[in-house]
Amino acid sequence: MESYNPVLNKGGNNIKAGLYARVSTDSQLEGYSIDAQKEFLISYAKSKDYTEFEFYIDGGYSGKDLNRPAIQRLIEDCKNHKIDAVFVFKLDRISRSQRDTLYLIEEVFNKYDVSFISMRENFDTSSPFGKAMIGVLSVFAQLERETILERTRIGLKKRAESGLWRGGGKIPFPYRYDRNTGTLVPIPEQVELLHKMISLYISGKSFNAIGNIVGMDESMVETRILSITNTGKVPYRDEIFDGQHEAVVTDELYEEILRVNKVRSREKYERHYLLSGKVYCGHCGAKYRYQKWGKRLIMYCYSQQKSKPKYIKDPNCKNKRWDTFEVEDAVLEELFKMSLDIDLFKKTFNIATVNVKNELKTRLEEIKKQINNLLNFIASGIAVDETNKKITELEKEKEMIEEKLISSDQKEKDNKVSLDMITNLKATWFDMDFDEQRRIIEHLIQKIVVKDNEINIYYNIY
Repeated sequence: MESYNPVLNKGGNNIKAGLYARVSTDSQLEGYSIDAQKEFLISYAKSKDYTEFEFYIDGGYSGKDLNRPAIQRLIEDCKNHKIDAVFVFKLDRISRSQRDTLYLIEEVFNKYDVSFISMRENFDTSSPFGKAMIGVLSVFAQLERETILERTRIGLKKRAESGLWRGGGKIPFPYRYDRNTGTLVPIPEQVELLHKMISLYISGKSFNAIGNIVGMDESMVETRILSITNTGKVPYRDEIFDGQHEAVVTDELYEEILRVNKVRSREKYERHYLLSGKVYCGHCGAKYRYQKWGKRLIMYCYSQQKSKPKYIKDPNCKNKRWDTFEVEDAVLEELFKMSLDIDLFKKTFNIATVNVKNELKTRLEEIKKQINNLLNFIASGIAVDETNKKITELEKEKEMIEEKLISSDQKEKDNKVSLDMITNLKATWFDMDFDEQRRIIEHLIQKIVVKDNEINIYYNIY
């Protein structure tokens, strides 16, 4: 806000005027700048015996609403009786909306005894004629704005029908705008990046995961992958027109993108939940199911789902409903603890701290030697019956140890998978696709039992 140095009148009284000026982005077409408006307003206010001025300037703001910093300051100063009158060069400077104009006059200016004077239309709300004319003039200001908007819409549609990008805003990725031809031209590097993103999306990656890979916001990735402009088309509202620009995505590939997106969307809002099939009731043993409840996603016991009797374990089950995210957060918290404490992970998953496998191998070698020695005794004719009995016992122990070694090998592999999954899980979890997250849950967790206010996690101990 600028301040104008006050000029005292002959009577020695200071009366203050608020001088409001505005230009939109179309100011070059309107024929008057901020400086021109200020000059006119100062002269006009002086002619009305106002001697102290405060400027309220909104540069680059549309008059479609009152969401402008200077007009908001002006309103507050009127309410606080800091100014006696408001001057504008033209009515539509203060607003192009009839509703907003009448609000300012009736609920701000008149209510707080502030005169409103428009220089171009030559009226003053302090006079009866001015009060009568203000409503009429506001109607025409509103009509002018709507006319401009309609002309703009017609112009944009004509460009789209001729196959040209409508202009304004950001240039669609992966193109640049050629001002000479008025067309979009593909940028090879960006086209290559777009195809990389599309490939990742079709292969199963989410928009968020792709964004983390290529360094883009999730919403930006989604917009760029799903843009029909990539196929050489020009959209305008609900209509699609053939464009003059080169397509960078074939129609077949775009149909595949839409198919994948449709499947993903359906899965996301149907049964595609992190703990599906893992949560059980601690009272009756039935599974818990997901359900949308208003804006919330809850879980409740299947025994309470009367329409599906085959899932009911106890029709009188009163176990509580859970907020889905409360259960999921509790499970993730426990997994993240093990991610940060490998000793806790080893204890939880019963991973031996001593080399049991080597002990089994040592014992196996001892048994093999004993069996060989006993076979030598049999060959020499010494205590054949007793020796056979001993060999039979050793063979059984040998088979048992060999089975334990096979099981130990598999357990080692499974534990390694579990360890790889849990290591740095907290740091990487939110960068994963849903399918990756779900795979970890399936591998690590056998079931989750909820009872009253308790959540108990049972792990897959291999």
